[in-house]
Amino acid sequence: MPSHDFEDVWLGLFPALAELAPEHLALARAQVRFPELRERDVAYRQGWECPNYVMCLEGGTRTFKTSSSGRELLLYKVAAGGTCVFTTQCLLAGGTFPAESVAEAPTRLAALPAASFHTLMAQSPPFRRFVLDDYSTLLSTMISLVDEMAFASLEQRLAGRLIAEADGQGCVAKTHQQLALDLGSVREVISRYLGEWERAGWIRTQRGRIEILDREALATHRGT
Repeated sequence: MPSHDFEDVWLGLFPALAELAPEHLALARAQVRFPELRERDVAYRQGWECPNYVMCLEGGTRTFKTSSSGRELLLYKVAAGGTCVFTTQCLLAGGTFPAESVAEAPTRLAALPAASFHTLMAQSPPFRRFVLDDYSTLLSTMISLVDEMAFASLEQRLAGRLIAEADGQGCVAKTHQQLALDLGSVREVISRYLGEWERAGWIRTQRGRIEILDREALATHRGT
């Protein structure tokens, strides 16, 4: 796809950029780049510098922490139309990336170099408002994750994950192992819960796919 087509996608997914003054939008358009990540490519490793303000155009990334025993805990995902809270944090406050981020699928990003980001933050009130409003929303999501980790059981978190990730037909395209990684657990435990719910008639499991049959039962199970 020609770069000007990526620009159209970028401006369509982030309409707040249209509010920038002409000279500031011209700066952003001149400096933005559109890197591509293949599935499972590393976007950031813990300790890496954050040279760009990152906006996702297609595909998506998952950001997670890994324990000393090798167990992963999902922190958040970035999908099309989203930004990365940790890269924003790095650019606003300094420091390095505090976790790891990998592409879950072929992913296209809009990457605005740090120097241009700081220029726009200093000179463009609409850009500054967009970044800070978006950052506030992302932080609220992170706080919700902390609350969930602190006060919800693994069963409740699993039920909530299934509901959140189900498509319009009530299907979740995840393996038991992927769900375990998302929740910082192990496959055997996740499989046990899913097996119990399948016997109860709440879900139906297939290879790499889980179909929700009784959403109300799952919603009740997660404490909502």
